[in-house]
Amino acid sequence: MFLSVKIHRYFLFIAIAVLLVSGFCGGAVAAVQQAGADRGIPLPIIMYHSILRESRRQGNYTVSPDTLESDLAWLKKNGYQTVVVQDLLDYVKRQVPLPEKPVMITFDDGFYNNYYYAYPIAKKYQAKIIISPVGYYTDLYTGGDADHANYSYLTWGEIDEMMRSGLVEFQNHSYNLHSTQKRYGALKLKKESASDYQSVLKQDLEKMQREMKENTGYTPAAFVYPFGAVSKESIPVLHEIGFQASMNCMKKMNYITRDPDCLFGLGRYIRPTGISSDSFFRKIGLK
Repeated sequence: MFLSVKIHRYFLFIAIAVLLVSGFCGGAVAAVQQAGADRGIPLPIIMYHSILRESRRQGNYTVSPDTLESDLAWLKKNGYQTVVVQDLLDYVKRQVPLPEKPVMITFDDGFYNNYYYAYPIAKKYQAKIIISPVGYYTDLYTGGDADHANYSYLTWGEIDEMMRSGLVEFQNHSYNLHSTQKRYGALKLKKESASDYQSVLKQDLEKMQREMKENTGYTPAAFVYPFGAVSKESIPVLHEIGFQASMNCMKKMNYITRDPDCLFGLGRYIRPTGISSDSFFRKIGLK
């Protein structure tokens, strides 16, 4: 009888211990899961520039149409869905859900070959893309010598056509700050006062905002820093103009939360040539 009671108490102790440990571990797992959820939704942003067929023209900033198509096919096969800035704003400000595996496809500078090569591929895969043109180049080639895949830039008519498709979103890449001459992109000069710099930046970005509105009826919500060159003095200017997001060239994964500030300083992975879609995406952590 005494032995039976001891055995009963032993198993009762074990049962309680198991329940306690299970509760603790379950709580720990829940805490880890919650911590991951609190960090936000992972958003990889892929950065392209020019799309050309000739291998001799390809490199860190130029890939072939076949590479772009391979990338979009890989993303679709692996469950990724393309989003644009408006989707992020809808999630942050209106609680509209994002896809389970969102990805953003961006093109800087506004080359004509984005229209000639990338746009048809985007339509084929029903992929949303973002193009950030330089306003001065668009004005220049709208005036003549347009539609050369190797060197010309988009015209306002081509921008408007792509925007109306519902697949292409356009953002501000400056009106005429895409240069390495006097200053490096939108970077503040060393001997330039903060107020002088901010005045130059504001005038340039507002000019691009006006031209986009006049030519398309749309006002960009994001500023895409030329060359990814960011000066801290630029941040108040972006807010003053009314931008709700910004992108640079920092290689990092972004995490989207309900906090509107998470949309500023979005990093991007540049897509070079010479590496397969599978290798490239796995290298940056996609699977």
